[in-house]
Amino acid sequence: SEGIRGADLVFACIGPALEIFSRYSRVETPEGREITLTEYLEKVWEVVGRTALEQVLGTAEAKAADAAAGALEEDARLTALFLWTLQTTNGQNGNAQEPDEDIEDDDEEGTQRRKTKGFRLVFDVVRRFAQPLGIELSKWEGRIIETKKGVVRLLPVHDRAKQLFGEDGAEAVADWIVRNPQKGVQQLLFAEMQPAPKSKRRRGGKRRKSAVNPSDLSLQGQQEATTLDRVHAAMLLQASGQTNALRSLIRTEIERGPYFLRLANALSALYPPGSEEKRLLDAMLLAVPR
Repeated sequence: SEGIRGADLVFACIGPALEIFSRYSRVETPEGREITLTEYLEKVWEVVGRTALEQVLGTAEAKAADAAAGALEEDARLTALFLWTLQTTNGQNGNAQEPDEDIEDDDEEGTQRRKTKGFRLVFDVVRRFAQPLGIELSKWEGRIIETKKGVVRLLPVHDRAKQLFGEDGAEAVADWIVRNPQKGVQQLLFAEMQPAPKSKRRRGGKRRKSAVNPSDLSLQGQQEATTLDRVHAAMLLQASGQTNALRSLIRTEIERGPYFLRLANALSALYPPGSEEKRLLDAMLLAVPR
């Protein structure tokens, strides 16, 4: 109620929580088992995390211990908590790396590698939030986060284009959505694998590019697209100017239920002003039928 946000709220709560804990020579469960300070602080982080989720995503998401029915999936809760933690009381982006600023990564031999973008948090902070809420970080490694040298990076939406749309990209998916409006993006991203059509040879030995098989657009190792996946897919369609496909996707998601728009609006409020993700989300939301 005082407007304290993000990590500032966590540390504002730890002091009073320790004051309560230190009043007693022993703190126990109702069954008489002693509670250690470490276990107690884990509970503090959990309460703050659930309070944050209730504020940004709703009560069901705050209470969910796993991908419970009726609640947004783990990756949405992890992304929302990640972005919420980066906020500061004055409304600025805390210790986050701005997504449009490059960072050069070096490997163990000191060899310079490609520049990477994205928001970052210390691994221990992410773990303290995720673990009590039943969020398995390893499950989302390489899909929405990347952990390196004790730092967790939230993958920018553009980094997910290949895993969501495959080699043929957003244009191929957009074409399929426009031609087959009833074929939801869920099936396009995670269709059952089928043999791809063989490409035909032109005279002179060159292969002609075959028509896109939607079964080739699936995300390896995953069976089902989450709400966050579909929001990211819409953002990428917006980025590539696929207006007709975007509108078709949004109509399908509105018919599916309220979760797509709820998550999109929540993330729009969480991303820092001026970030590429917020720009894409806001532009995508303008295509929502009024």
